[in-house]
Amino acid sequence: MSTSPASKPDAKLKAAEDRLREVMLAFPEVTEEFPWGHRTAKVKGKMFAVLVLEDHRLSVTTKLPDSNEAALMLPFATPTGYGLGKSGWVTSEFKPGDSVPVELLTQWIHESFRAVAPQKVLKALDAGAAPKKTAAKKAAAKKTRPASTRRGTVAASRSKR
Repeated sequence: MSTSPASKPDAKLKAAEDRLREVMLAFPEVTEEFPWGHRTAKVKGKMFAVLVLEDHRLSVTTKLPDSNEAALMLPFATPTGYGLGKSGWVTSEFKPGDSVPVELLTQWIHESFRAVAPQKVLKALDAGAAPKKTAAKKAAAKKTRPASTRRGTVAASRSKR
């Protein structure tokens, strides 16, 4: 739960919170904290998403520098309070029985993470997205090179003399 335990939150809202929490925590260098009693995801100490599940609502807060204007056209989205809305933060609220657009909120969490994460973390994330060579492929590639081009081999060291 995000706040003090709700006595019986709506099952759809709870399922949406669980899925969005998985998305938030899947990014590198992310920690989960509970300032103000709300579930908050931070990267390197910087907040990028807040989930609040209570008996009567689920709210999701993200920073949307790119899709802010489009997001605010949706009926469930409003600028975040405390002056954060001026910086692109958007809060989406859902009541029991509402359909929660989990895929859209997932995209917003991704956007928010990228808006807040340090460049070093983003570079590592992007590098991890590229297909990596497996150890077997690396070994096979090494075997196909001629002996004279391999560094540290007897043949290579002889050819340099």
